[in-house]
Amino acid sequence: MVTLRSVPAVGALLVVVAVTAGCGGADDAGPSSAAPSVSSFSAPAATGLPSAPTPSAAPPSTDGVAPPPTPGSGAPSVPPQGPTQRRKASPPPVVLPQRPAGAPGATQVVTAFKAAGLKVPHPKDRSVDCGPDGLGLGCSEVVATDAVTVYVFPDETSASDIAETWGGQSYRRGAVVLNYLAAKTPAADRPRYEKVLDSLG
Repeated sequence: MVTLRSVPAVGALLVVVAVTAGCGGADDAGPSSAAPSVSSFSAPAATGLPSAPTPSAAPPSTDGVAPPPTPGSGAPSVPPQGPTQRRKASPPPVVLPQRPAGAPGATQVVTAFKAAGLKVPHPKDRSVDCGPDGLGLGCSEVVATDAVTVYVFPDETSASDIAETWGGQSYRRGAVVLNYLAAKTPAADRPRYEKVLDSLG
């Protein structure tokens, strides 16, 4: 049997249940109470942490060999080696024709002049002038002095042709030709040189 004393307690319990039900309905009332959408979130603020460093140099080698310099590192660049240039071969030496077996050599003639007391100052072997890079005369030997120049040719025909070309400024004996064109020998002394040449054969 419910007494009058228990009525206020039951009424209070009903009030609490009603309030609780009303709060639950407010939570489920509509979409406005739903979880916020993605667009309602703002972008996270910068954390201020440094970004990952960009590698500017190659990592150190682990095998004890220094890594090659990277571009822009300030290390001097080594130019690439080009092809090795070959040195040009020197031209072959000029081979002069041999003088006849019975003809005296140019040096022998000059020595005979000196032995006879004739002047032959500053003798110089100019046989190189016989070749194509010189006068191209085709001679075998040439010794020049300040008094007379002695030419020896490989045959008498060549010697005769040159002697005729030089006219009265030369003397021929066999394959040997005496040239006075660039000499300082007086005309009166020339027969003495010629006589010594004749005595040589």
